[in-house]
Amino acid sequence: MHNPIITLTTDFGYRDPFVGIMKGVILDINPAATIVDITHDIGPQNIMEAAIAIEMSFKFFPHESIHVVIVDPGVGSVRRPILVTTDYYYFVGSDNGVFSLIYNLSESLNVIHITAEHYFLPQRSSTFHGRDIFAPVAAWFSRGIDISKFGDPITDYVTMPVPAPVLVEKNILEGEVIYIDRFGNAITNIKTKNIDELCSTPEGKPRALVKGIEVPLKNHYSEAGDEGLYSLINSFGYLELFVYRGSASSNFGIAVGEKVVVTLG
Repeated sequence: MHNPIITLTTDFGYRDPFVGIMKGVILDINPAATIVDITHDIGPQNIMEAAIAIEMSFKFFPHESIHVVIVDPGVGSVRRPILVTTDYYYFVGSDNGVFSLIYNLSESLNVIHITAEHYFLPQRSSTFHGRDIFAPVAAWFSRGIDISKFGDPITDYVTMPVPAPVLVEKNILEGEVIYIDRFGNAITNIKTKNIDELCSTPEGKPRALVKGIEVPLKNHYSEAGDEGLYSLINSFGYLELFVYRGSASSNFGIAVGEKVVVTLG
């Protein structure tokens, strides 16, 4: 690969040396690699949060970037390491459903069960596969090793049920909060296209409702002049609940799974 980019998304945090060690492994194998941290602040073992974070991020990188995602409650177990190729990007991680949103977006998809152990570190632990398996595989792959050398294709890869908004009545769309960011903004699974489809008939303007109360739709954060609960379409195209200079999650007790309704009226 020309000027290979490898991104890292983990739940390792920033206190321990784990992330730095992975970077050292990658650079030892391919000193030409550019390593980019997407985040290491995923909630511990929160596979869905990692799936959402990588789905939001991957498309903003150059084609052929390699995205390593390590949120792995099953480390050391029989779960499979996989290498995923899509139309323009590559993904390395555990076969635990963390790439479920990527699978849903890709027309051209190939999932490889990584079995070629000579691309792993010689001495492997049962608790740090990020260092011993995923980092070296990503690094060797970034050097142009053909994907077929890493293992065999599989079709029984693990997928997670990903909540999708549902049109419960003609003019009522029901979704839910799927992600809370560090500012306490509550991101829902309702996208712009879902609202556009709801508004295809001229029967009123869209209104967001949470906990039975209306959440006015704004164009940007500072348009809200008080500390009430408001909504907007965020930079990723999702309906988001926010409190200006505050936390929607803390101030209004909104958590992942909270139901959100968009209706016309």
